[in-house]
Amino acid sequence: MGRTYGRGKGISQSAQPYKRTPPTWFKTSPEEINKHICTLAKKGLTPSQIGVILRDTHGVGKVKNVTGNKVLRILKANGLGPSIPEDLYHLIKKAVSVRKHLERNKKDTDSKFRLILVESRIHRLARYYRSTRALPPTWKYTSGSAAQLVA
Repeated sequence: MGRTYGRGKGISQSAQPYKRTPPTWFKTSPEEINKHICTLAKKGLTPSQIGVILRDTHGVGKVKNVTGNKVLRILKANGLGPSIPEDLYHLIKKAVSVRKHLERNKKDTDSKFRLILVESRIHRLARYYRSTRALPPTWKYTSGSAAQLVA
């Protein structure tokens, strides 16, 4: 199956741990992991960055296997969740940077086309998040206010 916005057809992805229980050598309690997640979020890290740090430095393969909840659910329970979902945030950030590039390079037609593709992905994702109530029903992406969302 091909990709919607790319030429790739690959199925390469990381392998998930087979067992859904923490390993026997893992001694950190779920409460300590929750505290660590909250401290990392207060430093301004995103949920995926928190997961990478926990995996690489603390040996937590999957947070859900240890604590019973995902990183984002732990953050939302403690009132530290992001205002807009992370994938939508990064798409908006990319659109802002492409728009900034186009202000300097007006004849870059390929970037104009790529901006259209990125913004269509933003609209599609926003429609999904409005239907799942992750975003308020009145939330709308506009290119003028996008810079304030990212800043």
